[in-house]
Amino acid sequence: MFRARSLSIIVLLLIASVYQIPGRAQTTALPHTTSPALIHERVDESKMVALTGNTRLEASAENDAGLVSDDLALDHMMLQLKRSPEQEHAVEQLITELHDPQSPKFHKWLTAAEFGREYGGAESDLRAITGWLEAKGFTVNSVYPNGMVVDFSGNAGLVRRAFQTSIHNLNVNGVHHISNFSNPMIPAALAPAVSGIVSIHDFRPHKMSRAANTAKRPAYTLGGGAPPAVVPADLATIYDLNPLFSQGITGAGQTIAVLEDTDLYTAQDWTTFRKTFGLSQLAPSGSLTTVHPSPASGTNNCSDPGVNTDDDEAILDAEWASAAAPGATIEVASCSDSATTSGLYVAGQNLVNSTNPPAIVSISYGECEAENTASMNLSFNLLFQQAVAEGMSIFVSSGDEGAAGCDVGSFPGSAASSASHGIAVSAYASTPYNVAVGGTDFADVLNGNTNSYWSNTNSATYGSARSYIPEIPWNDSCAGSLYAGYLGYSTGYGANGFCNSITSPNGVNSADAPYNLVVVAGSGGPSNCATGVPSIFGVASGTCQGWAKPSWQSGVSGIASDGVRDIPDVSLFASDGANWGHFSIICFSDPSNGGTPCTGAPNPYGTNGGNSTWSGIGGTSIASPEMAGIQALVNQSVGARQGNPNFVYYALALSNPSVFHPVTQGDIDVDCAGIENCFGFIGNVDYGRNGRIFATTAGGALSVSTTSFVSAYPADSSTWNFANGLGSVDAYKLVTNWIKQ
Repeated sequence: MFRARSLSIIVLLLIASVYQIPGRAQTTALPHTTSPALIHERVDESKMVALTGNTRLEASAENDAGLVSDDLALDHMMLQLKRSPEQEHAVEQLITELHDPQSPKFHKWLTAAEFGREYGGAESDLRAITGWLEAKGFTVNSVYPNGMVVDFSGNAGLVRRAFQTSIHNLNVNGVHHISNFSNPMIPAALAPAVSGIVSIHDFRPHKMSRAANTAKRPAYTLGGGAPPAVVPADLATIYDLNPLFSQGITGAGQTIAVLEDTDLYTAQDWTTFRKTFGLSQLAPSGSLTTVHPSPASGTNNCSDPGVNTDDDEAILDAEWASAAAPGATIEVASCSDSATTSGLYVAGQNLVNSTNPPAIVSISYGECEAENTASMNLSFNLLFQQAVAEGMSIFVSSGDEGAAGCDVGSFPGSAASSASHGIAVSAYASTPYNVAVGGTDFADVLNGNTNSYWSNTNSATYGSARSYIPEIPWNDSCAGSLYAGYLGYSTGYGANGFCNSITSPNGVNSADAPYNLVVVAGSGGPSNCATGVPSIFGVASGTCQGWAKPSWQSGVSGIASDGVRDIPDVSLFASDGANWGHFSIICFSDPSNGGTPCTGAPNPYGTNGGNSTWSGIGGTSIASPEMAGIQALVNQSVGARQGNPNFVYYALALSNPSVFHPVTQGDIDVDCAGIENCFGFIGNVDYGRNGRIFATTAGGALSVSTTSFVSAYPADSSTWNFANGLGSVDAYKLVTNWIKQ
């Protein structure tokens, strides 16, 4: 009998090693949900499946620098869960009803807990998933209130044994990274409820700002100086904010969170900016705070990041959000990066899952869909989806690479000299649940009428704009038709085009090269690799597909019949001054990151000469916090949070198009190299970019193609275009015509 009993114990132990019973004791608090279960089988580790779309393509033999140590700590990894198709459809239907004035659910926003209860993972599923993680040795820090994201920690050895993927050191263009080297594996029983690990690598999104070019100016100048720089008073004049300010609509009582992975170098820069430009006098209620947000329940996984090289982005976002909404509270929401997870992602999840989320969020970072991985793309999509269900308005910079979102410089703040990866957009901006904000420039220098729009003198707060100024797409590239034409070239591309005058087969031979042989322009294009796995790094290929076109993005002339989400939605001034001289001013004093104390009067022409040490800046990083500020004016006027503003933007484009300033000339074409890889394909539609071409024939002769291109993308007379979306906004008309219920 003793032998039989011992044998029974052994059998039970063997069974326990194969099956992890979902009912095991839990050490993690789980949110209460009413969702139907998706996991119906016991966990059998002899049956494993791969989580596709969970590996960066940089994790290749070419970049491999060997295994990391098994004891390398990997804190705060995020496991993204998924819903059934039926449940996902229910969420999408809810979003529509929350924004439909005819629906009984109109603007009845949910809390994070309510959203999780209705649309999070089933409690039994969460129990099975967290139980398996704990059984494999991981620490489950928390399950977010949305019931869709599990925060867990461990080390590289645990990841290797549990997920059957190793973590490698990588050398990518001389920069050290770590990444999983293959798709993680999980028990097949868990697969119906698990999408993937949001990241098991340390690749980070990049900021969408560019230091202004204060050295190169066009021949036409005003008042003996360069074309005027843009200060808050100019913003208020050009985009019609002043009538709102005079009525006390300044964003008072509203909070705008700017998502960051750094602290400010000093809050005094923001104070100096507001005092110098008259914002503190205009709206004394305006305030600034830095927070390290925590979710409503579970472990606080947000640590103070301190100050790092993104602090110029943080002050830019805080100052220009305040310029558009001087009475609002600006909240710098920042978290530090973990070994595997961006602090931006942590801050975003924590804000959306907090007990009192801000009504408005601006994000000035991004990464192209084809590089971001399918799991990360899905996670941001679901995060923004939850945000709008809570009534939050999410604004995201569309990008600074024209239609070539995967072609960026090799180090922060740099730009690629030519594009080679085809059409691509930022995964942060391309979801159906955020406003993608593109970039414009002013057309006054091009049209030779700067005196009509700018005064030779400035006001006490340094403003010199007289009125709205016609806009063109922001584009620094030699491929852009307007600047090429301004310099006397018939085209930007081709044997005799501007791009080919800058360079030769033997290298750069023109002073224009540092400023125009660049992939720099306000971004726009179709979503084309939000899901699936590319077969070529950074190229929409393989099984890639874009997010489906949202319902509100239809019926407006110019919207492509491509079946996918197109960006941008709206645009504002974003130039860095490379071609036409205009850029924006910031106060930024961090000497370790190119800043200087903001002393002397900010020169109204932006030359940074004399005793002025103010900084110039450009990029769609400027446009996104400004649009967030304008939304704060809307929210104050209406008296409530508004969720996804795109429902109203596109309706107004049909009913009252004067709310928007259309952008009808120019393009966001950028220079590209290589006939075989200057093209992106979406279905059977060829979106080849217009740019410079050098193709070497078998005999070594240089040949130039000028016939294989279509422009990507021109501004035209349609209501919407890929270059600038619906155009820029007249803030007064936007607020006064907002659909109020």
